[in-house]
Formats: sequence, structure tokens, C-alpha cells
Amino acid sequence: MRDITLGQYFPCDSVLHRLDPRLKIVSLIAFIVLTFCAFNFYSLALVGATVIAVVLLSNVPVKMYLKSLKVIIIIVIITSLLNLFYGQGEPIFQWWIFKVTWAGIYNAIFVCFRIIFLILFSSALTFTTSPNDLTDALERLMKPLTVFHIKVHEIAMMMTIALRFVPTLLEETDKIMAAQKARGADMESGSLVARSKALIPILVPLFVSSFRRAYELAVAMECRCYQGGDGRTRMKQLKLMKRDYICIAICLLVIAGVVLCNIFLPQIR
Repeated sequence: MRDITLGQYFPCDSVLHRLDPRLKIVSLIAFIVLTFCAFNFYSLALVGATVIAVVLLSNVPVKMYLKSLKVIIIIVIITSLLNLFYGQGEPIFQWWIFKVTWAGIYNAIFVCFRIIFLILFSSALTFTTSPNDLTDALERLMKPLTVFHIKVHEIAMMMTIALRFVPTLLEETDKIMAAQKARGADMESGSLVARSKALIPILVPLFVSSFRRAYELAVAMECRCYQGGDGRTRMKQLKLMKRDYICIAICLLVIAGVVLCNIFLPQIR
């Protein structure tokens, strides 16, 4: 539980922390598309170099990023193994209905690195952007939806609160598990059914704690006269600065580099 870093904000002074949060969200979306558009090792290497640069520029300890990878490493391995057997061409190894080809190996490598890059870049967004900045950025980006009478501010607030409370609920789960183990609960032995039943003493107090926190948050917001987005003013106005335009130019260069690598350099066969 302590290794899950989703939704955590790491306050420090870095270039990424000072960037406009709207730009960081749009860059994340563009990077996700770009990662799946890398069709050869040259473009994939360019995407990987971009991820390394982002990690270093964030000034967040590398161990925080490694923690975010530790949680999904099993998923990465299983996904890579499954893609290993879905390649076309002459098999280099075959047993029963399973065959391994060079295309399958390439697919496994690409899937592995794509997932790792996405996790690292997504972690960089939450590590370098506070929940308040995320709320403002999401609201500004979804503002065109107000034409359809969609309550954009409420949607942005709910998404940010959910993201913000992920670390809190994980910490609460860790405390409840430690308390139940201290009372003699056995959660690591027995059959799968037995271990599933052992989770009930954890889930019940966790749900009670979650509802209590939600109620306390609602009361606190009402005490502060929170009425949603109507007539709401902002203490901080989001404006693109010189560093944001430089970041946009760098992103465009990376996109152009990946496109050129896909066009002029050998593709995976």
C-alpha cells in the first residue's frame, strides 16, 4: 500500500512545477497518443528520452517514480508475455499451440516500454501539480462544455477530490490492515476464498471511514459557503508564460521527431 503513489503531490521548486497546469494535462494526452504512435525503436527511443528528461526536470526523487512502477510491474510482465505469442511470421520457438516470433518479441518489448512510459509521465503530472491547480486546469479545459449546460466546475471538483483522496484511503487501508493483524487476523495464508473472506474486516471499516471523510468534507465546504462554479472568483489566474511557450515548442519538436522516425526509418516487421 505504501508503494502506491497515484494522486500524490510532491512540493518542490522545478521547471515542471512552474508550468501551466493546462499545458501539462494537454501534454499528457498528447504524450499518450504519441507513445502508441511510435512504431519503431528510433521513435520509441525518442519517447523514452523525453520521459527521462521529464523525470529529471521534475526534481522529484527517482525512488518515487520507481514506487509507481513497482505497483504495476506484474501487469507489465503478464501483458508482455501475452503479446509475446501474438506475432506473425516464421516461429523461432514453438511448443504446442504457443509460438514465439521476432514480431512477437518486438510487440512484447513495445508494450512493456509503452506502459512504463505512460506510468512515469502520468506520475510526473500528479507529482508536479497540486490538486487545486488540477481543478482549475480541468475546469478551464472543459469550459466549452458549458454550452451544453454541463456543470464543468462540479465535474472537475469531483475528479480532483477523487484523485486527492487516493493516497489518503490507501494510508487508511494500511492502518486498518495493521490493526487487524495485531488482533490476530490472518490475511496471507489459506485458499483464495479464505483470503477473500479475510478482507471483509478491512473493507467494512474502510467504507465507514470513507463515508465519514466525505461527510466531513461536505460540511467543511458548506461552512465555507461553497456554491459551485456560479459566481466563483479565482485567487490565481492561469496565464501562459515564456517557459510555457518554450515547452510547447519542445513538445512540437518531439512530435515531429517521432513522425519523421516513423516515416523515414525502418518499421518493425
